[in-house]
Amino acid sequence: MGSGASAEDKELAKRSRELEKKLQEDAAKDAKTVKLLLLGAGESGKSTIVKQMKIIHQEGYTEQECLEFKSIIYGNVLQSILAIIRAMSTLGIDYGDSSVADDGRLLFHLADSIEEGSMPPELVTVIKKLWVDEGVQASFERAAEYQLNDSAPYYLNQLDRITATDYIPNEQDVLRSRVKTTGIIESQFSFKDLHFRMFDVGGQRSERKKWIHCFEGVTCIIFCGALSAYDMVLVEDEEVNRMHESLHLFNSICNHKFFAATSIVLFLNKKDLFEHKIKKVHLSICFPDYDGPNTYDDAGNYIKNQFLDLNMRKDAKEIYGHMTCATDTKNVFLFSRLRGRDRRVTDFGKER
Repeated sequence: MGSGASAEDKELAKRSRELEKKLQEDAAKDAKTVKLLLLGAGESGKSTIVKQMKIIHQEGYTEQECLEFKSIIYGNVLQSILAIIRAMSTLGIDYGDSSVADDGRLLFHLADSIEEGSMPPELVTVIKKLWVDEGVQASFERAAEYQLNDSAPYYLNQLDRITATDYIPNEQDVLRSRVKTTGIIESQFSFKDLHFRMFDVGGQRSERKKWIHCFEGVTCIIFCGALSAYDMVLVEDEEVNRMHESLHLFNSICNHKFFAATSIVLFLNKKDLFEHKIKKVHLSICFPDYDGPNTYDDAGNYIKNQFLDLNMRKDAKEIYGHMTCATDTKNVFLFSRLRGRDRRVTDFGKER
């Protein structure tokens, strides 16, 4: 009996040591794992940030992976030109050349008959004719009054290149492609001695109820807001200004009890579009009290302060804000150092 008990004790001791070793290994691994939650209203550039992390930290996209975006890009082109043409009727805009109206009707016929994600020559010809029409351009200039992908002019101005028979999407084409995020998409990458798990969550209102599943153990929240959205309305509610919605969402996140000890990085994205738009559309359309200079720096800083001023724990919680262009790899901030026992982000990164 004594011998049996001794053997049993040895086995238990062995299992205990193995379990302790496993726990130590898991703790060491967990200490080097950073969980990032990427949040923001719809159309704020979150998914583009995820693509940039793949380019910067995961050796980018292979040729085969780029080719897989081809049908998405063609779908974006067709969606964009259809949206612009439909808006002409709503906005009361006529074609500059009345004969182009026939091409408009042909566009809708072709859109209903072609295979999704394809771009046959006849469709390319029609889109080219429409895109250069003065009335179509006038409709495009009023894109803030309807829903249009930001990538529309980028693709439509390069139709010859992207519809060539040997076309392979480049990184910029991939970055500008748009597919609405539904659910939660996880991506992983390493930087220095840390392992990052990034969760991209759908930004439309219907998707936000799913965020609760990502709350536990979050190291850092990256909140994306679109600077250029100050004169635009939501896809899901055309009575609500996108900037106001973004501020409301940011307020609920940065002051939420679940995130009291969570670092927050604010990406005010699409600064390139904002710089172009602010020259034509005054910021007071979104913020009636704003009476400062309608310049990129002044208006941009005003928007930034609108977000930062929502932080109700300024004495204990710092929010790190950056004005960014998510499609510009050199402008996306990197994870340069994390310190502190809770691995709070103290400096989210520097430009490459």
